[in-house]
Amino acid sequence: MTTQALITLTDEANRLLNIIKAKYNMRDKSQAVEAVIEHYIECAGEPDFHEEFIERIKRAEKGKFIRINNFAKHYGAE
Repeated sequence: MTTQALITLTDEANRLLNIIKAKYNMRDKSQAVEAVIEHYIECAGEPDFHEEFIERIKRAEKGKFIRINNFAKHYGAE
């Protein structure tokens, strides 16, 4: 699953992303942004982003889902 985002970068941050993109032969800046985020998660040790949390999210994404066209009607709020 991907999400698009419009972000504003300083010139320095933009240059850094271009360097990362070129150094690791990435197709676009979004891959560079993802690499920076992954590096942050690994280095900062944020407890919410530990490997078991990420695995739980990946399992949830593969779960069974039902399509609901009208949420209010489906759950009796109409």
